[in-house]
Amino acid sequence: MTLTIELGEDFLAAADEWGESRRLDDEEAIETKVEQALLEIEHLVSGAVDVAFEVDADSETVTHEPSDDLEAFLERQATETGLDPDRILKLHVDLFARAFLEAGR
Repeated sequence: MTLTIELGEDFLAAADEWGESRRLDDEEAIETKVEQALLEIEHLVSGAVDVAFEVDADSETVTHEPSDDLEAFLERQATETGLDPDRILKLHVDLFARAFLEAGR
């Protein structure tokens, strides 16, 4: 299963803040924040310590091949909520958008 999500304004703003504080260009900052979010989600669900994903900076979309455990988790949530697994992954990614930013912001 390949999941595709669009990065929202809040996520992009968090990536911009992350990049500014570390003097990263926009693309590198977005990739880092996406990796952080996906890694946190995968680790919580499956114990994974590595994730595979691609960011299309032009369209601000991310594709991710979830682990079997994450795929099953998202499918269960999809069944319970009526949302697509892609949408559920986006909601989880958005939850981690501000993770690891400086406190008090």
